[in-house]
Amino acid sequence: MNTETILTNARVVTIDAEFDGTVVVRDGRIVSVDEGRSNAPGAVDLDGDYLVPGLVELHTDNLEKHFAPRPGVKWPSMPALMAHDTQVAAAGITTVFDSLALGDVRGETDRVKNKERMIEAICAAGERGLTRVEHRLHLRCEIVAEDAVSTVDRWIDLPIVGLISINDHTPGQRQFVDPEKLRHYHTKKYGMTNEEFDVFRDLTMALHAKNAVKHRSEIVSRAQARALPIASHDDATREHVREAVQNGMTIAEFPTTLEAAEASREAGLSVLVGAPNIVLGGSHSGNIAAIDLVRGGNAEILSSDYVPASLMEGIFRLPQSGAGISLSQAVRFASFNPARAVGLDDRGEIAPDRRADLVRVRVVEDAPIVRSVWREGERVV
Repeated sequence: MNTETILTNARVVTIDAEFDGTVVVRDGRIVSVDEGRSNAPGAVDLDGDYLVPGLVELHTDNLEKHFAPRPGVKWPSMPALMAHDTQVAAAGITTVFDSLALGDVRGETDRVKNKERMIEAICAAGERGLTRVEHRLHLRCEIVAEDAVSTVDRWIDLPIVGLISINDHTPGQRQFVDPEKLRHYHTKKYGMTNEEFDVFRDLTMALHAKNAVKHRSEIVSRAQARALPIASHDDATREHVREAVQNGMTIAEFPTTLEAAEASREAGLSVLVGAPNIVLGGSHSGNIAAIDLVRGGNAEILSSDYVPASLMEGIFRLPQSGAGISLSQAVRFASFNPARAVGLDDRGEIAPDRRADLVRVRVVEDAPIVRSVWREGERVV
């Protein structure tokens, strides 16, 4: 039986235009996009609200905080996943790559201890059709970890794995090129004393010398053998980017310097930056401001990272940032561009024959408020 929904009197935002119009959905797909209002019986009047494509999130660790809402707290798996799913859906995200750390330079942290529970919950909920959002896995591989390769081997063949990233959070590497900035970060966030940080730094640097090159090579080869997209993480130098290109990587996550971002774009990598960075006006780690990369044409994907709502907020801030970005262009950063970067060509835009992943947004006092969300034509928010 055909099911049809007509969304009209909307401010439709496509990947290259913005107009008052109507979108017709049938059996989970968009069948037509037209200017003007529909008078068809049963048409849903959106009262002039924006209609944007469902957002595609490639890197969020938001799930972790639901499984461990406080240090040492172990929240039940299914309620934790569903709380995360609800939060992500309410942010206008219809496809999410849950970014799970398979290792941590700090050892057996909550994120590491919970990774199996998180993966099992995502798989179980997906099989039962319980989630509002389509969940896929982004495996974050910390290459200094002793069990980095064996852990990847355990999970990489799951059908929902859609992205692999190579991470190296060793002091003096990438995100924290200056080890003293990392000292400040760890003593402030984790309550380490200077002496504890010195022990942590020395141990991690020893593991880096032992494991990083070997583990990077082995994990990259596994991803390539399965034709999985690979992302580099926190590149800081042109040498980092050259290494990423040699490894066949196609996405540069959160480059920490202008040098690395420019080199990534020149090499044809899709540069991903943080929406919280856009909203807050800069990096909490003291690295390059995302808006500066956008202004220079050195970024094309937004990620909510640790605040799901920041993705929609970032989209609507970009046109007001002086970066020369229209709303249509901004929407691409969180829909079309990330979808194409991971090989999803059936979504990420409001166009005929695309998945009917749609979000109704009303702007109130410059804040975008998500009012309704449809995933494959079914209203989920």
